[in-house]
Amino acid sequence: MRLRVLLRAMLLATLLATLDGAAAAQTLLAPRLDAKFSCSLSKAQDARRDDQRSTYADSGEFHLRGDQVEGFRWESSLFRSTHGFDCSIDDGDGVQAELMATGHADSQGWRVRLRDARAARTQRGYDSDHGLNCSIRIIHAGDMLEIIPSCPALCGSRENFSALTVNLKTGQCGYDD
Repeated sequence: MRLRVLLRAMLLATLLATLDGAAAAQTLLAPRLDAKFSCSLSKAQDARRDDQRSTYADSGEFHLRGDQVEGFRWESSLFRSTHGFDCSIDDGDGVQAELMATGHADSQGWRVRLRDARAARTQRGYDSDHGLNCSIRIIHAGDMLEIIPSCPALCGSRENFSALTVNLKTGQCGYDD
């Protein structure tokens, strides 16, 4: 009887170790993104007046492994001649990631969102309400990173983060209007 209990315990321990090893292997093999970027662009708001310029400035660092967030930070600013607006998100805001299909074999996508957008917004002290949704789609294909935000929850007086494309090899950025 004791031998049977001992054998069952050993079998259970082996099974748990195998499952734990499989989960660790799955994490190691999961799609990974390690990206760091800094972008800016200045453009005229009104083509007839050069003194009316807008400057976009974005910097961030994304470290994702599968659906695990190892690090996440993004500051997105828009400056005009008399005032500025900004949005920011980091892993202290309760960031979650999930893998998403892109429809292309040579690319990988993630959707990043907040566990509790209201708590993150309150923690930042924002008083104007732009809504509580926050979803950031990230598509990584080769050297290119496409960032498509819909995250007004973490913007002060600005509507949303800037949508942009970054060449991770050259550092060149493109802003989508």
